[in-house]
Amino acid sequence: MVVNNPRLITLLSEEQKADLASMEKQFAHHLEYTIGKNRFNLKNEDIYKALGHTIRDFLIDRLNVTHERYRNENPKRVFYFSLEFLMGRTLMNALINLGLYETIQVMLRGIGFELTDVLEFETDAGLGNGGLGRLAACFLDSMATLNVPGFGYGIRYDYGIFNQIIANGSQLEMPDHWDADGVPYEVVRSDISFSVGFFGHTETRVSGKGKLQHDWVPDETVLASAHDYPIPGFNTSTVNYLRLWAAKSSEEFNLDYFNHGDYMKAVQDKSISENISKVLYPNDTTEQGKVLRLKQQYFMVCASLQDILTQYRESTQNLKELPNYVAIQLNDTHPSIGIAELMRVFLDNEEMDWEPAWEIVTKVFSYTNHTVLPEALETWRVELFEKLLPRHLEIIYEINHRFLTEVRNKGILSDEEIQRVSIIEEGNEKRIRMANLAVIGSYRVNGVAELHSDLIKKTIFQAFTKVFPEKFNNKTNGITPRRWLLQSNPSLANLISKRIGNEFTTDLSHLKKLETFVNDADFQNDWRLVKQTAKDELAKLIKSETGITIDPKSLIDVQIKRFHEYKRQLLNILRVIALYRRIKENPSREMTPRTVIFGGKAAPGYYMAKLIIKLINNVAWIINRDPDVADRLKVVFLPNYRVSLAEKIIPGSNLSEQISTAGTEASGTSNMKFMLNGALTIGTLDGANVEILEEVGPENIYIFGLHTEEVFRLKEAGYQPADYIRKNDELHRVLLMIRENFFSMGEPGIFGPIYDSLYYTDNYLLMADFNAYDETQNLVARDYLDETTWTKKSILNVARSGKFSSDRTIREYAKDIWQVPLLDTVPPKTIYKLPQN
Repeated sequence: MVVNNPRLITLLSEEQKADLASMEKQFAHHLEYTIGKNRFNLKNEDIYKALGHTIRDFLIDRLNVTHERYRNENPKRVFYFSLEFLMGRTLMNALINLGLYETIQVMLRGIGFELTDVLEFETDAGLGNGGLGRLAACFLDSMATLNVPGFGYGIRYDYGIFNQIIANGSQLEMPDHWDADGVPYEVVRSDISFSVGFFGHTETRVSGKGKLQHDWVPDETVLASAHDYPIPGFNTSTVNYLRLWAAKSSEEFNLDYFNHGDYMKAVQDKSISENISKVLYPNDTTEQGKVLRLKQQYFMVCASLQDILTQYRESTQNLKELPNYVAIQLNDTHPSIGIAELMRVFLDNEEMDWEPAWEIVTKVFSYTNHTVLPEALETWRVELFEKLLPRHLEIIYEINHRFLTEVRNKGILSDEEIQRVSIIEEGNEKRIRMANLAVIGSYRVNGVAELHSDLIKKTIFQAFTKVFPEKFNNKTNGITPRRWLLQSNPSLANLISKRIGNEFTTDLSHLKKLETFVNDADFQNDWRLVKQTAKDELAKLIKSETGITIDPKSLIDVQIKRFHEYKRQLLNILRVIALYRRIKENPSREMTPRTVIFGGKAAPGYYMAKLIIKLINNVAWIINRDPDVADRLKVVFLPNYRVSLAEKIIPGSNLSEQISTAGTEASGTSNMKFMLNGALTIGTLDGANVEILEEVGPENIYIFGLHTEEVFRLKEAGYQPADYIRKNDELHRVLLMIRENFFSMGEPGIFGPIYDSLYYTDNYLLMADFNAYDETQNLVARDYLDETTWTKKSILNVARSGKFSSDRTIREYAKDIWQVPLLDTVPPKTIYKLPQN
């Protein structure tokens, strides 16, 4: 199978031609011997699988070279602990980072296939729920690109975030068996497995040194089996890995049950054990679900710490030196049980004294906080913890006792503040505060945007700042430009590179050079053409996915993110209803055509979020079929929002909705993705919106609504949403349409809870912000009609997005928290060239 098209081959450099010859041989081998196909019966799916195995070979070669280098140089390593890694699709990202996109494109065209069609057969690895998991994925890309010896640790869920289906306007959840057809780029490490225990009891003994020692005797044991996903750096030879653990039973089946004919009972233990890695975020509204969730957290950290210590001992025996060679970042509180687990290993297995063990632990871990909402901070019932992890509970009690004794002796906290910093929450039901454990047991604690980092020091961790003023710092989130520009929007990336070169691919600050061309009429025309082409493609996607025809020249107004009341998708749809009312009252009125797009999933047990999805779809059904509206307003809900869908929506967007209640969003990263792709932001002064405003200037962003301090003051004064509704007749009428079943004739009363929540409580202040939001949206509509001015704003948003690269974020982590050097760049065999369409 040889590419015999001379015209195609002339497009390649000499190095790429050499790569092409090598790739052809590997590809032909995998096509015939790995997946058992020949050239007479090939489909796109076959090409995808063979190509995945071919690129896997290439990645493993570089992975082995990278780790040989790490073994020789023995640098400090970073281990990123996260229960979520929202990787999306992997193959195209690997081709771009490895510099092989064009070579593979030529190879496949030579045999009659298009790479873009082949790549569509990859299923998203939906091993995360939202921004938390996507941030982890971006960080892995940046660590490899910057040659940081950095590795991810998580769980290989059999079923990722559910597939969302919309039926009669409502969300239905279907299983996401993301690996059903195999994962060609996965490396199964059958030789790497560790035992993880649960339940049982602790015993005490006197050691040979005369010390009282503790031993945990688990009742249940599970094996954690390693699966690696190579992470290639961009334009470097470095390939790190994401290691995910799959749960395996320590025994295939109980032979005694089997011999007595009870076949189901014989395999029951195996099934229960392997449930640990079955599903991302099991429903924890039941006791069984809570146990499984805590099991998952401990399973991941226990296996990962064993793996880290095993690797560490290959080069260094002295555990006191561990902080000089190992840094562990806790992505939220989910893996914070690792602090107690490492103490258990040091105290029980290594027979260390408490003080030196604690000193090592508190220099190894760092903790990233992702919320300012107290109710979102993870806690566990002591009773449950004691049942599942009895030895760890003893250690947590000891950590807490020593910490509180020290704090009381210093006399810097009041009794009320001491209660707030305690790991144990007292009351009718004692609970373990995992965030407090993470703060006490970590070397550094960071927020993920300047506003967020400031808020956590003033609110949830205020007392801790008196004890540990040096611990707290900010690391504003970022996104990888390889995924969110080069991969998702190659036409825009090429336009940019023609004007300023390719340096922006690894240093996004180079985008600042685009400001030179902001008044260039030819560049503006090229910019508009790229954006319009992306909008045309988005219109085709919407038609194929939903059957809805939109005007691709309309203002494309997008809110895609996890559904939660604080993110205020409800505020957006209320304003859409208001627009609809204005059209119905005056069918001939002139207005800027607008397409409002929603996408996102609600947690299966989150009733109100699912009801808001239902409302959006019901509103869309009526508006999109009303002849009075025509093409002036369309509402679209794109189902099953995921990374690969975001990559198609964001390039075609004009307006990015970032409208959370001020003081509730930690950072946000979708705001950065839209900005990098030339969309303008409408938003509150919340999360990273504050820093986006600082970068682009107030004339290039649309900020509205209450500020954080005003939100706090209004709530303290006794906020009454009904007061705002009574002052706004249009808002009142919008709410009446909801209450009086205008959008639910066939299901009367279904939206009553939405009306009641807005009228009587309105926890996220939609009524207080509605007028400001509406007026700002009117300004957006007017500005959009000025084509030249809007284009300039779009160019400046991209030009000033350099701060929001995850490369910048990782450089700051490496310097300020992990204290790891960026290793010298290792030039790759193939130098990156922007992919051409």
